[in-house]
Amino acid sequence: MNDFIDKRKKMLEAFKKEYRNRTNEGEMRDIPKDMFVKCEECNELLLVEDVEKNLWVCPKCGFHFRISARLRLKALDSNNTFVEMNQELSSVNPLDFPQYLEKVEKYQTITQEKEAVITGTMMLGNIPIAIGIMDSFFMMGSMGSVVGEKITRLIEKATMMRLPLIIFCASGGARMQEGMFSLMQMAKTTMALTRHDASGLLSIMVLTHPTTGGVAASFATLGDIIIAEHGALIGFAGPRVIEQTIHETLPQDFQKAEFLLEKGFVDIVTTRRELLSLLIKCCSYHEVAHE
Repeated sequence: MNDFIDKRKKMLEAFKKEYRNRTNEGEMRDIPKDMFVKCEECNELLLVEDVEKNLWVCPKCGFHFRISARLRLKALDSNNTFVEMNQELSSVNPLDFPQYLEKVEKYQTITQEKEAVITGTMMLGNIPIAIGIMDSFFMMGSMGSVVGEKITRLIEKATMMRLPLIIFCASGGARMQEGMFSLMQMAKTTMALTRHDASGLLSIMVLTHPTTGGVAASFATLGDIIIAEHGALIGFAGPRVIEQTIHETLPQDFQKAEFLLEKGFVDIVTTRRELLSLLIKCCSYHEVAHE
């Protein structure tokens, strides 16, 4: 019995040590590759296996962990129908920003992705769709010229093939290392989405934690249906910046998904477990409407 207790103590100490050493800058500190993970909401120490089975949602309090783009795709595409497009695109350094490409290469190694979004086509149930999934573990999902280009090409592909469009948004905003090249992507993605809408096609934006900055101020909030994942932070500037600017205390849960639903900023707030069936239902209604 004492051996078991000692072994458990050592495992917990190893977990705490690794968790403390992880950074806030995009590494997967939210989902440690140990036996345990600590919920950021209720502070419960959970078995990773249990959380993984629950789609990376805390079984105690319902907190939604950040997950990678590939994990989201896996939850949506159990039949492996996804056909990726433009995966070869990778960032350059148009402004010669110091150590920018080194940072990109670092996150390519960490995430095993070329950039902060994956795009392609797949079957959602029996409905063909175009889909983009942003990855907050790649430089916080920041939108540079490659992210904007991939999303624009995805929207244009959906328009050309007359497909419903679904984009999972997760971003800290524009990528500062690319300056104006990054900000231009807001207009480019918005115009592509406007043409998609003018063609009478469905677009669904799924806002996950966090969706902020230039992404929130462009395509992320322009869908026909805007769905927010439970507890997601959504807004342009962060709450601390706003408080410092207006010198007022903000309401509790300001910029959280449920608060924005109450104010009419999003259409639906859902849990990760309910999301797939909700997306299929939305796309099915669109299919019927166009028959």
